[in-house]
Amino acid sequence: MNNEIKILVTDDDPAILLATARVVKAAGYHVLTAASGAECREMFRQHQPDMMLLDVVLPDTLGTELCREIKSTPAGKGTFIILISGSKTGSDEQAEGLDLGADGYIARPISNKEMKSRIDAMVRILVAERERDRLIGELQEALDRVKVLSGLLPICAHCKNIRDDQGYWSRVEAFIGKHTGAEFSHGICPDCTKKYYPDIDFADD
Repeated sequence: MNNEIKILVTDDDPAILLATARVVKAAGYHVLTAASGAECREMFRQHQPDMMLLDVVLPDTLGTELCREIKSTPAGKGTFIILISGSKTGSDEQAEGLDLGADGYIARPISNKEMKSRIDAMVRILVAERERDRLIGELQEALDRVKVLSGLLPICAHCKNIRDDQGYWSRVEAFIGKHTGAEFSHGICPDCTKKYYPDIDFADD
């Protein structure tokens, strides 16, 4: 499951970039790398990562500004961004990064074990939020189906077919099955038994 999560690591220090990428890869995640703000933007555009580990101080931009920029886009709203810095580690600086949209902030130095644990924790939150959004979507679809069934339905006075909102007529079973997922079995009610099969005694069945 981990390798389905794409994590983009951005740092202008080659040694730190390599070391961080190794931690991410060793944890089983799919890792992408960038060495500048411009490269990070391009990698984000091309690959739509699930998470970003973003250095705060880059040669061409501040990671905080890049975070704000990405988070302001529709595609970036669902991407978890963790800012990382070895110099901007004060509480006010971390608060600023979080206020600009970051989902987490890591102050260096940090051990590889703690780095992995923090990444794993954020991935769990990310997966949980996506599952929540999926369930909310399913609930909304169910509510929409209930609204369809609770509204005024045109039904033929003779054959009892129902007209849907596209103007097509369908059998009652097909219409209800489509909008609720219900399955039908067929039987004969007592009144119809008497009307259509008056000579057959079903009492012993």
